[in-house]
Amino acid sequence: MSKYVIFTDSACDIEPELLQKWNVPFVSLTYRFEGDEREYSNSEVPARQFYDRMRAGGIAKTAAVNVETFKAAFEPILKAGSDLLYLGFSSGLSNTSNAGQLAANELKEAYPERKILVVDTLAASAGFGLLVYLAVKKRDAGEEIEAVAEYIMDERFHLCHWFTVDDLVYLKRGGRISAAVALVGTVLGIKPVLHVDNEGHLINVTKARNRKASLKEIASRYAELAIDPKAGPVFISHGDCIDDARRLADMLKAQFGVEVELITYVGPVIGAHSGPGTLALFFLGREK
Repeated sequence: MSKYVIFTDSACDIEPELLQKWNVPFVSLTYRFEGDEREYSNSEVPARQFYDRMRAGGIAKTAAVNVETFKAAFEPILKAGSDLLYLGFSSGLSNTSNAGQLAANELKEAYPERKILVVDTLAASAGFGLLVYLAVKKRDAGEEIEAVAEYIMDERFHLCHWFTVDDLVYLKRGGRISAAVALVGTVLGIKPVLHVDNEGHLINVTKARNRKASLKEIASRYAELAIDPKAGPVFISHGDCIDDARRLADMLKAQFGVEVELITYVGPVIGAHSGPGTLALFFLGREK
């Protein structure tokens, strides 16, 4: 078996300590708040502190990882004699994975003896993280780099993202909904339920009349789509609403007997666009 490294980026919303445990190095997307010259990496500020600043009116702007940053991160791995598989943040939401591909293309010329593979996961947050987790399990089971890349290429079309947000203003800022829809939805207490499509874009699917109804709707999508509702794996991410995350996990356990393997924060780079109160469920389904 050839020696290789699985590499990713911080939009997977897996804590750095856990990525280190999985032996997965990463590069970080960044953000800054309007009026603040300081730029932060995704994990530099505690998530709760980040969301508190958003609740206080702070507006965060995010930035993709550039080609030179990728080259600087990839090259020591290649120099050390390892091949590299980069799993990247959805190209439907960021230019990050495209930059990773450009860096890989340049480095292939300098290291023709090394395998440098790039997979656009078409996924975000802990859904992206779930694909990294599955790749790690394959690597640790002895699968070759090409087999792992092919597996993730296939599974990305079965990786279901279902989520809701608490405040429509953030989707309005990102152009996901109109100002009129945001105003009416806020007045009526409407909570949209969205997913990520096969191109890695956010799609508004349906509307729930309140938070409780939105959680039930997400659970119903799990019942409808999960390949094996009793088996998992299942990840949940949240924008500083841990009680709702646990409530959803309890619903799934009560209905299907499935244990949620990981509950994690929606990191600042994703949360800047979805806002406090975002709640997302990720699992493998018959289709996205």
